[in-house]
Amino acid sequence: MPAALLAALLFAVSAVCAYRSSAQIGGAEANFWRICMATVCLGLWANFFGKGMEGQALPIFVASGFLGIGLGDTGYFQALPRLGSRRTVLLTQCFIPLFAILIEWTWLGTKLSISQLSFIGVILGGVAIALAPGDHAKIPAKQLWAGIGFTAVAGLCSAMGAVLSRKGYFVAHAAGEFPDPGSTGYQRVLGGLLIPAILLLATKGKSARAHGGVFEERTFRVSGEKWRRIWPWVLGNSLAGQTLGVTCVQWALEKTPTGIVMTICATTPLILLPMTRIVEHERIGTRSLVGASVAVAGVVGLALWQ
Repeated sequence: MPAALLAALLFAVSAVCAYRSSAQIGGAEANFWRICMATVCLGLWANFFGKGMEGQALPIFVASGFLGIGLGDTGYFQALPRLGSRRTVLLTQCFIPLFAILIEWTWLGTKLSISQLSFIGVILGGVAIALAPGDHAKIPAKQLWAGIGFTAVAGLCSAMGAVLSRKGYFVAHAAGEFPDPGSTGYQRVLGGLLIPAILLLATKGKSARAHGGVFEERTFRVSGEKWRRIWPWVLGNSLAGQTLGVTCVQWALEKTPTGIVMTICATTPLILLPMTRIVEHERIGTRSLVGASVAVAGVVGLALWQ
């Protein structure tokens, strides 16, 4: 529980940074560079202090990263410029636990009690009450539905990746291994690097065709002035989200069912409220405060039950 709550805090910081960076250089490029930075940070930890690329569960953690980071986070970054950080985080973080509970139950046989499911429902209900915006008319219908579709893909793939991580820990423990969260996070991020790289190449290829169909060095280069504006956001997104946040999730998944971990992480939008008020100037109304109180009550109840 503490690890999942810390992950929620880190993901809130990451969401603000992700929105700022994706709005300036596009979701594909922002996603690619933040994963590259996370790969370097986690690689240093894993190879000097952790298990590196060792372990019986290595293929499972790599596959987990391919789904959760490669496909899931790509959908998330495509939704951000269409819906904004508040709606994107709300929908994605609510989709993930629902998919995770279903997948883990059907595949691994993990069954949550009625009380646990009830508290999960209270938490997700509070999140929905607090953050469901009432101004959809401000977003064109095509853009709105595209963003919702991307968040659904992000939720499904992220849930599958999380359940695979849980399976990876089962395999490692059965083999007498106890990998640290930093090492498993490193193995996951390696699996997640391929899809963002392909998407970035595709995006740059489209840009190159618009300028005569030739790839040049400048096609892949962000101007120095723009980098000076965005590098703190890219770095903050990478450290808070993919490096430290995901490491906390891996830590939590080792001993806690995926549905519970992902539900706690779904409180990220509540933590995001004061941040979006400052950065994106979104108003916090009475409904948001009531919903946040309901969700917090659900978290407390789930923690006491655990």
